[in-house]
Amino acid sequence: EAMKAAILIQRWYRRYMARLEMRQRYTWNIFQSIEYAGEQNQLQLSSFFSFMLDNVTQLNGNGPDLISHLLDPVVDPWSDRERQTMYEQITVPESYSGPHLTFPLTVSHTNALLSAFKEQQPLHGRYMLQLLHQTKKLLKQMPNIIHLSTPYAKEITICGDLHGRLDDLLLIFYKNGLPSAETPYVFNGDFVDRGKKSVEIIILLFAYLLLYPDHMTLNRGNHEDHIMNLRYGFTKEVMQKYKTHGRDILLLVQDVFSLLPIATVIDNKVLIVHGGISDMTDLDFLSSIERHKVKTDCNPTCTVGSSPRCRGQPESPRCKSRGQDHGNIPKKRRHLTRQGSSSSSSSLCSPRGSSRLTLRRCLSPSMLSPTNNLQVFFLMMIIITNNNNNNINNIVVDLLWSDPKSQPGCSPNTFRGGGSYFGPDVTRRLLERHGMTLLIRSHECKQEGYELCHDGQVITIFSASNYYEEGSNRGAYIKLGRELVPRFFQYQVSRNTRKLTLTQRVNVAEGSAVRAVQEKLFAHRSELMAAFQQYDTSNSGCISICEWALVVESVLRLDLPWRTLRPRLAQLAPDGRIDYQSCFEDMGPGQPIAQVTPNLAETLYRYRTDLEIIFNIMDKDHSGQISIEEFRQTWRLFSAHLGVEVDDRAIDELAKSIDFNKDGSIDFNEFLEAFRVVHKLDVKDQTAGLRETLL
Repeated sequence: EAMKAAILIQRWYRRYMARLEMRQRYTWNIFQSIEYAGEQNQLQLSSFFSFMLDNVTQLNGNGPDLISHLLDPVVDPWSDRERQTMYEQITVPESYSGPHLTFPLTVSHTNALLSAFKEQQPLHGRYMLQLLHQTKKLLKQMPNIIHLSTPYAKEITICGDLHGRLDDLLLIFYKNGLPSAETPYVFNGDFVDRGKKSVEIIILLFAYLLLYPDHMTLNRGNHEDHIMNLRYGFTKEVMQKYKTHGRDILLLVQDVFSLLPIATVIDNKVLIVHGGISDMTDLDFLSSIERHKVKTDCNPTCTVGSSPRCRGQPESPRCKSRGQDHGNIPKKRRHLTRQGSSSSSSSLCSPRGSSRLTLRRCLSPSMLSPTNNLQVFFLMMIIITNNNNNNINNIVVDLLWSDPKSQPGCSPNTFRGGGSYFGPDVTRRLLERHGMTLLIRSHECKQEGYELCHDGQVITIFSASNYYEEGSNRGAYIKLGRELVPRFFQYQVSRNTRKLTLTQRVNVAEGSAVRAVQEKLFAHRSELMAAFQQYDTSNSGCISICEWALVVESVLRLDLPWRTLRPRLAQLAPDGRIDYQSCFEDMGPGQPIAQVTPNLAETLYRYRTDLEIIFNIMDKDHSGQISIEEFRQTWRLFSAHLGVEVDDRAIDELAKSIDFNKDGSIDFNEFLEAFRVVHKLDVKDQTAGLRETLL
C-alpha cells in the first residue's frame, strides 16, 4: 500500500510540475511576443516622424506651421564646439550635496558615485556633461572592434543587457568585484531603457571606462540609440532627472552611443557582439568602417524579398519551433525587415533614410536657425544623410539586432523587424573563417540568465533579472579565463521573490502576462468583433474554438498558443463553443470622456504609447501642457499617416472638452490617463480594500 501511495504521489507531482512548466512556457512566450510587437510598433512610429517632416508644410492649413510653432533660435545642436564647452558655463550651487567630480577620475570618485546612487543622490548636470564629454574623447580613440587578452591567472567578466536595472549592476559588483586591473569587464550593450535607473548605470559604466580604459569594455547594443530611447524610457528619464540641462545631456549621450565599439574579441578566439551575425558579417570589413557615421536602421518599408540572400528562406523560426495551434502568421507581419542609412548620431531604429535637404525643404530659412528645443533634437536626428551605405548599415544592424535559430541558413528577423535569424551553419562558417571557437551575444532575455545553442558555439547572456515581471527570470554573467572555458554565475535581485514558492511566482508572472494580452484584445475590440461576426453567421454570439484562435491571431499577430490561453481569455458557451464577447468582459476604459466616439476611443487605446511620445516631443517646456492647436495638428498628421479615419470636428470638440480651465492648453497626461485600459477585477479589489480600510 505504501508503494502504491508513493507511485500515485509521484505521478501527481510529475503532472503538477508538467502543468507548471507549460504555464511558464506560454507566459514567457506572451512576454516575448508583446516585447517584439512593441519593437515593430516603434518602427511604425519612426516612420510617422519621417512622414511628419515630409508633410508638415502641406498640412498647416490656416493655422501656424507645426514645426515653426515649435522652434526658438538659440544654439546649433550640431556644433561640437558648443557641446564641449557648455559644461564650463554651469555653476554648481553650494547647496548641492551629491558627488563632485574632477578629471582625470580616481577610485575615490567612482566610490563616491556608488555611495551616492545607493542613497538616491543624483549627479549634478555639470558633472554629467563633463563626464560625457570625457567619455566621448576617449571613445573617439578606440577601434570598432576591441581586442582583449585574458590576463594570467585572472578572468574577464562578461555581462549582458542591464536595461536600467541598477540593482543588478550593483549586485554583480558585489558578487564579482568592482572593475579594476584585476577584475576586467565587458558589458555587452543595452545599458539603458525599460528600467528606472538608466542614467545611474551609464554614469557608473562611463566613469569606470575612464578610470580603467584598458580593463573596461562597453559594446554597443540596439538600445544605445535615440529613437529606441524615445519609446522605451531613457529620454523621459533624462528629462525628468535633468530638467535644466536634459536636452544638452541627451545630445551628448547620443554622440557617445554612436562612438561605442560594435564588437569585442578575446584572445582572437571569442567574439562578443550584442545581437548576433549573418552570412554577410565580415569582421575585417567592420574594422575599417567609420562607426559613428553608420545608421544601423530598421526600415519598415522594404520587403523580405528585397534582400537577395534571404529570398526563399523560412519565416520566423519561433513560428515553426513552438508548435502553435493557429496557422501561419498573416502577411501583414512579413513586410517588416531592415534597411539602412547613416547618421551622425547613428540611429538604430530610424525610418527610411533621407538627406538634410529634406529638412531644408520642410523648413523655411527662418526656421533653420539653431534652436534650444528638444523637438528639433528628435526631428533632426531622424533624417540625417547618406543613403548609399545600405550594405554597411545592414551588416552593423545584424550585429545589434540578430537572433540565433536552430534551422540552418540566414533569414530576415521578421519578428523583431530588424537584423537576421542565423543558423548553426552560419555560426560555424564565421568562426572557422576567423579562427574562433565561441560567439557570445546578449539581446534576448533567458529564464536562467543564459543559454547555449548551435552545439555550444553560441552563448546568450542576459544580466537584467526580473526583466518581464518579478521572479520571471534570473540574471547571469560569464567569466572567461586563459582556457576560455565559460563559467556561469546566476543571481536574482528581489526582496520578495525568495519569499514566494515556485507556484506563487508562476501565478504572478502568468497573471501579468494574461493581463497584457487582455489589454491587446480590448484595444482591438472593433476589429476582433467584426472578424468574429463573419464566422457567426447565425448571430448566436458564439464561434468554434478553432475559429476564435484563427481570428485572434490574424488580428493581434502575436504568434501565441491561443487554444492553451483560451480558458484565461474567453468563456465557453453551453454547447462548447466560445462566447466571443466574453473576451472583453473583464476590462473597461479608465475615465470615459463623453465627447470621444467609440471608434476614436479605440484608436486612442491602441496608439496610446505613440501619442504619449509625440505629445512629449511637442511639450517643449516639459510642463505636461500643449496648446489646442498642437493637439489638433498632431492628431491630423497621426490619423493621416496611419489611415485612421478621424473626423476633424470630433478632434476639435475633443480638444475643447479637455481644455478644462479654458486657457487654450491641454494636460495631455491627464487626457491619456483616460485611455488606459482598466481591469475590472482590479477596481473591485481596490474598492474592497478601501472599504476594509474605512471599516
